[in-house]
Order: sequence, then structure tokens, then C-alpha cells
Amino acid sequence: MRKLLPLAFILLLGVSASAQWQNVPRAAVPRTPDGKVNMTAPAPRLPDGKPDLSGVWNPPVGYLRDLSKDVKEPIPFLAEAKALYDLRASGAKWLEEPDANCLPQGVPKVMLAPAPWRIVQTPNIIFFVHEAFNLWWQAFTDGRTFVVGPDIQPTWHGYSTASWDGDTLVVDSRGFNGRVWLDQLGKPSTEALHVTTKLTRKDFGHLIIQATIDDPKAYSKPWTTAAVQAVLNPDTELMEFICLENEKDTRRR
Repeated sequence: MRKLLPLAFILLLGVSASAQWQNVPRAAVPRTPDGKVNMTAPAPRLPDGKPDLSGVWNPPVGYLRDLSKDVKEPIPFLAEAKALYDLRASGAKWLEEPDANCLPQGVPKVMLAPAPWRIVQTPNIIFFVHEAFNLWWQAFTDGRTFVVGPDIQPTWHGYSTASWDGDTLVVDSRGFNGRVWLDQLGKPSTEALHVTTKLTRKDFGHLIIQATIDDPKAYSKPWTTAAVQAVLNPDTELMEFICLENEKDTRRR
């Protein structure tokens, strides 16, 4: 099935809002003299002065397979995690990858899947809505804190809170189920995973994303991904994507 997913994503990428709608109002966005969207205009801000991250974003390319692409230092695997990673990276376990079974991709991997996603920013919650597998997750900005306890139900995307560090939104995600592959090569995670994702809207059309992986049961110390760039797609709406529709590859095995 892995062979089919990229093609499906590519077919859905960049579908214009005008493809299924009529009388679509022209977006109130900054434009150049020739009428094109000015992607380098200043980042928009909300009435409270905070950056407005809202919009449909195309993910950076090339990091879904290898989350550590462009990271200069070696990934600090623990021995058991390194052995598992090597086995997965060989291709021997690809049928066990969550993506190959239409299971959620987890954070930050879901932000790197080759399909657009939308940020919906409200005063107390920021929603991340993904075309890939019709997934969504949320980060609370109302001051609550995540408390580890016996009644916590671990999840694929974890439980996220967020706060502002200047113009950067810092998202803390914990409470994962330990089944997430951090990338397609198979970097492992455990229930101890803590992901810190930083989002900075550099200008109107570009969003910088950088994540720090802290999982003391899989890695000897936290490690940080390269800063990558998502690009705004102002004329696109998300499409329905049903992962198992027309899936045939895994049934033959």
C-alpha cells in the first residue's frame, strides 16, 4: 500500500476551491500589483497582536521518510531502539508501519505527510486539520497543563498545549501510545515521547516548523529536527481522503 499513498496524496494536492464551489469570494489577502498573492508580505496578526497562523499549508517535502534529514549530528538512539530502527529501515517491517495500515501518523509526522493541512486558530484552542487520512488534533492555549496519571488514555497524536514565545507558537505534546513511527524509515517512539513543535509564521506565505524529540526510553538525549518550511496555499480547500478506499496492496500479502 505504501506505493499507492504518495500517488493518492499527489492527486489531492493543490485542488482549487473553485473546483467544487461557485461564487467563491475573493480572499482578502495581500497582493502584488499584478494581482498575485504577495507571499512575502508581513505575517497577519490578530487583534491581540499575536501572529495569525490560520490557513491551508502545504507541508515541506522530503522529511516524511526521514525526520532527521539535514540534522548534522547522529541521532542518539538507545541500543534497543537502534536495533528496531535498523530492522524497520531495511524494509522488513513495512507492513507494520501505521501509515500502511491507515492508522494515524502521529506528531510531528502528520505535519510532514504530502497533503495539505489547515490551522484554525481560536482564542483558547488551535486546531490542526489534515487532509491526510482526515485526521485532526488540537493544542489548548488556555493555560491548562497535562497531568500524567493512571487514567490517561494514550493516543496517536498525544495531548497538546501551546503558548507563545514572542512570535513563535510552542506546542508541547505528551501522552502518546508508543505505536508512532516518527518517520517512514521507522524511528521508534514509546509512551514516554514528548514532542515540542515550534511554529513561526515568517511572513504571509511561509511557516517555519521545527520539532524536538524527547523520548528517554528510545533516545539518550533530546534531538531536534531541521527547521523546515510549509507554504501557504490560499486558493485551496481540503478534500476528503479515505485511506482504505480502493486499497489492494496489503490484501495480496
